[in-house]
Amino acid sequence: MRRHCRFVAKSDIKQWPLIGTLSTGGGTLYIERENRRDAMRVVHHMRESLAAGEIVGVFPEGTTGDGKQVLPFHANLFQAAISAGAPVQPVALRYVDAQTGTDSESPLWLGDDTLVASLWRTVAGRPFTARVRFGTPQRAGGRDRRAWAADLRETVTVLRQP
Repeated sequence: MRRHCRFVAKSDIKQWPLIGTLSTGGGTLYIERENRRDAMRVVHHMRESLAAGEIVGVFPEGTTGDGKQVLPFHANLFQAAISAGAPVQPVALRYVDAQTGTDSESPLWLGDDTLVASLWRTVAGRPFTARVRFGTPQRAGGRDRRAWAADLRETVTVLRQP
């Protein structure tokens, strides 16, 4: 079943040409990552959205990596699901070279890339496929946010395996 999903994204995205307008129109919750107090504001809005039956998508690594491993998850965003009593569905995303099936760096945002550089590498690089695998939704089940984040990270790591 398809449903609308609000995302949590870094506040810089709001200023990006076209993408910022589309993200804002889609109800994205923006977070100023360098401001710890802002994280609590966003968690509060996430909890409200979840309690209202909305779906909220987060990338719990909070940054991009080289795609070879799953980075540690930031546990604070899982507090919203705990407070709302909402389940979390782990989702794994992996980009693979369309010809070889090996990991592709074409669509990755690497290091200090600019938006233009990242987009250029994505469209000019070798063809790739995005592989998405969905895990079973789960509830905190008495785990605190840190333990739950670690368990979800392990689940996503397994889901990413070829």
